[in-house]
Amino acid sequence: MLNKNKVGITGMGIVSSIGSDISSFCNSLKNGKSGIRQMADTKEPKVSVDIAAEIQDFSFLNLLDRLENVPDQKRKYAKRLGQRAPFVVQTSIISALEAWYNAGLFEKEALPERMGLIVAGQNSTQNYQYDLIPKFMENPEYLSPRYALEFLETNQVGVLSEMLGIQGEGFVVGGASATGNVGVIKGYQQVLAGFADVCLVVGTIADLSPMDMQGFINIGAMGGKKYIDQPEKSCRPFDSQHEGFIYGQASACLILESEASAAKRGVPFLAEIKGGALNLDSNSSANPNLNGESKAMQSALEQAGMSASDVDYVNTHGSSSALGDKTEAEAIGRVLGSRASDVWLNATKGLTGHCLYSAGVVEVIATVLQMREGFLHPNINLEEPIHKDLKFCGAEAINHQVNVAITNSFGFGGINTSVVLERGK
Repeated sequence: MLNKNKVGITGMGIVSSIGSDISSFCNSLKNGKSGIRQMADTKEPKVSVDIAAEIQDFSFLNLLDRLENVPDQKRKYAKRLGQRAPFVVQTSIISALEAWYNAGLFEKEALPERMGLIVAGQNSTQNYQYDLIPKFMENPEYLSPRYALEFLETNQVGVLSEMLGIQGEGFVVGGASATGNVGVIKGYQQVLAGFADVCLVVGTIADLSPMDMQGFINIGAMGGKKYIDQPEKSCRPFDSQHEGFIYGQASACLILESEASAAKRGVPFLAEIKGGALNLDSNSSANPNLNGESKAMQSALEQAGMSASDVDYVNTHGSSSALGDKTEAEAIGRVLGSRASDVWLNATKGLTGHCLYSAGVVEVIATVLQMREGFLHPNINLEEPIHKDLKFCGAEAINHQVNVAITNSFGFGGINTSVVLERGK
């Protein structure tokens, strides 16, 4: 279905293993910097693969102080709401403030009742809960009363809306590894349908507990055993030696806005969201589905009023899973057809690890930065591609102008998403 209303991205923010703001994240993409290393804080019992792309040396107050252009009143709100909050909330506050500033919303505000908020995350406080279990077991009455709020994902809706004065619609979405893209698509639909002029979409950190990590290892989804002594080489999307995803941490935020609102406030689109598709393939397992993935890409292009001939680049889901990479490569080949060997592909997870709930938002940001800066980041561990007919980026970044891109995210439970972006004018 075509729609003539325009929705664009006017602000972005991020805290990740390869950059604690948009500028440092962009530089890491250009330089092919991996955030994957030996885990800094290993708990007992120790998981069998203890490598990840963790956010190192995180300090909420230090990062808040670095955001120099945040008004004093907002800074006080942020400090009060975040200083004693769980890690996942603190990182969301920082990424949201950066995106809000970059969109010019501190200086040129939108109507509070016309601003929406979507928190893309599910079970994000697992590690926070895991750490509280010993104290609870010792004396249940010592559990903080705030726990009743803080283990809920809606806590972030409350915190961010209070900090930024958002009074429109707000809710939480989930879609396993596709959660971030689900949030982007729902935010896009909110603005497109006129329910909001501005929508803040936050992809939350997945703060996994050791039990969660071991669960992913035991189901065969998480890799790293082959390269346990060379962590930076462990995430290998579309390479013959891939063996599963590597856990990554990031909080990422987008400001989505209508063309009329952006024009009124005098801010440009960094990129326009031309279409976004979400479908199920009737599948309760962790297995990917060729038809579901290709349908998501094709539907997003149709919604955008585009075809394969318009696409310059695909930011792949590329999780480094053997079956997942194989299925996505086949789906991309099916959708692009005769152009499959001409369209560049890369996988941001090769640098950031798999950020799970925020992955879709992280990868939209990576796509927009590559569009704006005229480059494509490398696939640093792609030595022997599993599919010879596709055009994968190599071990070094290249200069390349992208006008239209597809970014994919797929999740357990048969959840398939694709978003089509066009570079801002």
